[in-house]
Amino acid sequence: MIKGIGTDIIEIDRVKEAVEKNQRFLTKHFTEDERDLFEKRSFNPSTIAANFATKEAVSKALGTGFRSFSLLDIEVLRDRLGKPYVNLYNQAKTLKNELSIDHIHVTISHNRKDVVAFVVAEEVIR
Repeated sequence: MIKGIGTDIIEIDRVKEAVEKNQRFLTKHFTEDERDLFEKRSFNPSTIAANFATKEAVSKALGTGFRSFSLLDIEVLRDRLGKPYVNLYNQAKTLKNELSIDHIHVTISHNRKDVVAFVVAEEVIR
């Protein structure tokens, strides 16, 4: 059963500028494993923007926005085939459990200018 959906779109250049202007941007908003992913991808601005948009979409799927948790409580990584997946920590994980969410599905797309992320939070009915 679908428990929530979320979507976000962001301009790649806005994220690129934020990274260039503020050295703390990456450490303030992304986990160490995410930053390792960015490094492996040569700090590609579209990858960083994709993670940021996905975090926003997850917060919307949880129904709260960033009221009770931070961007660092949502981690967006890729499996060996490049498919994105989400790990939740702290209050975001607590909220996921309270909402009986078993799985968070993620899809990310981009063009030269924008990145869009779409998230579905699902409870698996057994």
